[in-house]
Amino acid sequence: MRVLVVEDETDLAETLRKVLEDEGFAVDLVADGEEGLYRLTELTYDAVVLDLMLPKRDGWSVIEAARAAGVRTPVLVLTARDPVEDRVRGLNLGADDYLTKPFAVTELVARVHALIRRSYHNPSPTIAIGTLSIDTAARRVARDGEPIELTAREFAILELLARSRGAVVTRAAIAEHIYDGETDVLSNAIDVHIASLRRKLGAEVIRTRRGEGYIVDA
Repeated sequence: MRVLVVEDETDLAETLRKVLEDEGFAVDLVADGEEGLYRLTELTYDAVVLDLMLPKRDGWSVIEAARAAGVRTPVLVLTARDPVEDRVRGLNLGADDYLTKPFAVTELVARVHALIRRSYHNPSPTIAIGTLSIDTAARRVARDGEPIELTAREFAILELLARSRGAVVTRAAIAEHIYDGETDVLSNAIDVHIASLRRKLGAEVIRTRRGEGYIVDA
């Protein structure tokens, strides 16, 4: 899953990047509202962590402009401002959740996971595919209770396909969801990861639609 972090406090931004990457997220980091809005409207993200007090354009106007442009990406607002009216304003403009500084990074990670689950209309952290169980919070996969070891990239692809069950996901869409903007992606990288997943999970779990992409059946 790919997350955009819009935060101008350098130390906090780098902390968020590290924590989210350690959780298996691909993270893009920007430091002002103008760039944040551009990324949010032009690229694909599974969630956005957005500070309110930003240079060039504040978080409120980023949310308002993004929603007006039809962007439905879940937004978690971060702010040092605690008045109820500020929280209400952000939520009314289209934010999905709100976290006041200072905060525990474990809570932030849990909230990001929850936002993504809800955006895919599956509030449970566990996805079942036949005898396969995918715990998206703990990032564990098991078949009949027996654990299956996956790399971070393999898990990210499996999670995306499992959340999109019944729909074809293109190679381009997979790349957009699992790589950040600074990663050089080899042309056959997705195919290599899919082949490895099939060896570990069984060839029947992920099917290929020729010329379209990959699908996990509903």
